[in-house]
Amino acid sequence: MNKPSADESPLSPYRAFVVQFREHADVERGQWTGRVEHVTSGQAAHFQSCEELLAFIVRVLAPSTRILDE
Repeated sequence: MNKPSADESPLSPYRAFVVQFREHADVERGQWTGRVEHVTSGQAAHFQSCEELLAFIVRVLAPSTRILDE
């Protein structure tokens, strides 16, 4: 594993997610199906596409819905 460079910011747990793909998901063919959970808030959602997965992450990280990193 590579060490982070001095100019990289630390990895915040407030920006951590667990992504689980269904057994039949075929990411290489664009079949993204599974579940995503925000680690610190417990918010979770099922997704059927890459776009849905990213939309959930963007929504959780939006300034109006997240706890500010300290």
